[in-house]
Amino acid sequence: MYDLAQLRTFLAVAGTLSFTRAARRLGLRQSTVSQHVRRLEAAAGRQLFTRDTHSVELTEDGEAMLGFARRILDVQEQATAFFTGTRLRGRLRFGASEDFVQTRLTDILEAFRHHHPEVDLELTVELSGTLHERLAAGRLDLVLAKRRPRDPRGSTVWHDRLVWIGAERLRLDPARPVPLIVYPPPGITRALALEALERQGRTWRVACTSGSLSGLVAAARAGLGVMAHSRGLIPQGLVRVPERAGLPELGEVDFVLLHDRRRASAQGAADALASAILAAGDRLHAVR
Repeated sequence: MYDLAQLRTFLAVAGTLSFTRAARRLGLRQSTVSQHVRRLEAAAGRQLFTRDTHSVELTEDGEAMLGFARRILDVQEQATAFFTGTRLRGRLRFGASEDFVQTRLTDILEAFRHHHPEVDLELTVELSGTLHERLAAGRLDLVLAKRRPRDPRGSTVWHDRLVWIGAERLRLDPARPVPLIVYPPPGITRALALEALERQGRTWRVACTSGSLSGLVAAARAGLGVMAHSRGLIPQGLVRVPERAGLPELGEVDFVLLHDRRRASAQGAADALASAILAAGDRLHAVR
């Protein structure tokens, strides 16, 4: 039988590809994380990771263990809930960035509703900057949003690069200001795009502003300009702007989970949804 704590540690390492980040996520010492992985490898009789001083990668057996570990932990959670009679209840105020809602989040929320039908889930879809503000004001219990560079708060769900995207037929004139398609303030990608252009000394103009991702995507598909977006979440019908366009690098972006624990009645549901989202983030990292 496999140890459940070791399986959870294995999934955290597989999701982050880092013993250090896995330890931080789990609240364990790095030595404990390494010990859990060694013991799981001993129990399986297989090497699950290849690792050196610079990188950690899943082996073929490690990839196989991913599916088994998730199923074992899921069945254990269902059995515990059934036999203890513990069912989550109450209202959970969850805020999410539209980038994730339109792509990765639908299946997660559907599964959460299936497993916890007595939780009244109140979903708010907004700009990441606005979600941070509402969380700080106590108006949300759990938030999935972008995080500014060097901001230490939150548990990382998805780490990616920001890239410039637009319609495939779009051609930029280097002698004219860059036409931008952006969220209104306090949009984080808007701020990062403007900062990058200003560092480069490139002039720009706002061709479209919308608080809705669908509005931005429609404008980009129509060829009105370019927008900054997560590389792993590029909407259909849009492509990365070629390097020959000379646009500046935008850097990296993290999607993170943040809790407000002031409402004790929401914490069980918030923790359950956060675990589901983090597990989904682990799967996304593992297949990249």
